[in-house]
Amino acid sequence: MRRTRTVLAGIAGTLLLAAGGIVLSQPASAAALTEVTNFGNNPGGMRMHIYVPDSRPANPGIVVAMHGCGGSGPGFYSSSEFASLADRHGFIVIYPSAQQEAGFGKCFDTWSDAAKRRGGGSDPVSLVSMVNYAQRQYGGDPNRVYATGSSSGGMMTQHMLTVYPDVFKAGASFMGVPFNCFANAADYPPGGRCTNGSMNRTPQQWGDAVRQAYPGYTGPRPRVQLWHGTNDTLVPYQLLQESIEQWTNVFGLSQTPTSTDTPRTNWNRSRYADNSGTVQVEAYSIQGAGHSLPSSGMAQVAIQFFGLAGSTPTPSEPSTPTPTPTSTPTPPASPTACRVTYQANTWNSGFTTTVTVTNTDTTAINGWTLQWTWPGNQQVTGAWNATVTQSGNQVSARNVNWNATIVPNQSTSFGFQATYSGTNTAPTRFTLNGAICG
Repeated sequence: MRRTRTVLAGIAGTLLLAAGGIVLSQPASAAALTEVTNFGNNPGGMRMHIYVPDSRPANPGIVVAMHGCGGSGPGFYSSSEFASLADRHGFIVIYPSAQQEAGFGKCFDTWSDAAKRRGGGSDPVSLVSMVNYAQRQYGGDPNRVYATGSSSGGMMTQHMLTVYPDVFKAGASFMGVPFNCFANAADYPPGGRCTNGSMNRTPQQWGDAVRQAYPGYTGPRPRVQLWHGTNDTLVPYQLLQESIEQWTNVFGLSQTPTSTDTPRTNWNRSRYADNSGTVQVEAYSIQGAGHSLPSSGMAQVAIQFFGLAGSTPTPSEPSTPTPTPTSTPTPPASPTACRVTYQANTWNSGFTTTVTVTNTDTTAINGWTLQWTWPGNQQVTGAWNATVTQSGNQVSARNVNWNATIVPNQSTSFGFQATYSGTNTAPTRFTLNGAICG
C-alpha cells in the first residue's frame, strides 16, 4: 500500500485520527502548560506536558488526557476542555505526546507485545512514569488517577485500564477499541481486521484478554465510560458494543443494561451497575456523530464520572443551547489575517486530511468559512469538527457550534476523508471569510 504525506500552505500541522470536538481551551488563571523532560523510565520515548491549576487541594486528582493519531499533547490541551475543567475543579492534567509511527502518524502503542502486558515496556510504562512524576512533584493523589483520550488516545485509555488496573481508578474512552483488538502493528488502521468492520468476539474472549494482561491480579477494576458516534466510519461504531462486552464480562455483569436514558438530545446512555448499584460500565451512543468526539460538554461528563466534579453525572440539556450556524457567516469588515496548514495522509485512492486555521489578526474571528478549490478530482466523503460541502471542485468548510470563535494567535482544526484518482495534489490557496490566507 502506497502512502505519501503532503504538507502545504503553512507550517506543518498534525494529522488527527480524531481531534475530538475542537474547543479553544483558555484557562483563566496564570497556570500554563509545561513540558517535563525527565519524568522517569520512558521506553516509549514519549514527550510529557503537564497542566497544574493554581488553585488545587493538597493532594489533587490526576487525569491523563491522550490525543488522537498524529496529534500531540499540546494540541489536545488546546482542542479539548480538560484544562478549563482543571481550573474549575482543581485536578492535574497530563498531556502525553506519542512518538511511535503507525498508519495515521504518531499513535499510542496498543499493538505491540511489550505494550500488552504489565511492565512489558513501550508507551504504557512511560505513561505510568508520568503519573508517578505528578504524584512526587505535586502530591497527586494515587487513589484518584484517571485516563481519557480520543481515538488513538481512547484506545490507549482502555489499554491502560487493562494493563495497570491498580494505577487507574476509572477511564473515559472516546472512539476507542477494546483491549487487544490489534494483533500487531500491521493490524493498525487504516488496514487490519480490528477497524475494518469484521471484528466480533464473544464477551468471554474479550474478558479473558483483559485478565491475561495482568495474570494473578485480584484487586478492583477501574470503572469504564465509553463514547462513540453512530456515524463513525474511521473507527466503526460497532466496536462500542465489543467494548461493552469486554468490560461487562470483566465485571461479571449482564449484557443487558440496568438502565437506559437520553440525558441530552442524541445522547443515548446505557448503564451497567453491579449488585450494590455502582455503575461500573457506562456507554454513550451519540446519534449522527462521526469521528468527532469529545464535543462540547462531554469532558465535563467524563470528569463527573471520575468523581472529580461531584457525584455521578446527570448531564442535562443546556438552558440556552448555542445554535448551530445555518448559513455562511458574514465576513468581517476588514480582511482577516490568517494562516492555514493542510496535511494529508494518502493511500491508493483515498486520503484523510487535517486542516488547521490560525488567526493571526488582532481581533477574534466569530464564525468562519474556509474555502478552497481542488486542482484534481478529489471528492470529500466525510468530515469532523466542521461542516464540509462540495460543488464540483469548489469546497467550503464551515465551523460547528463549539469552534466558531478563534481568538487572536489561536488555532482550530478540522478534518475530512476523501477519495481521488490520479494525483492527489493539495490546494494552493485558501480563503477565510473571503480573505486570502497565508
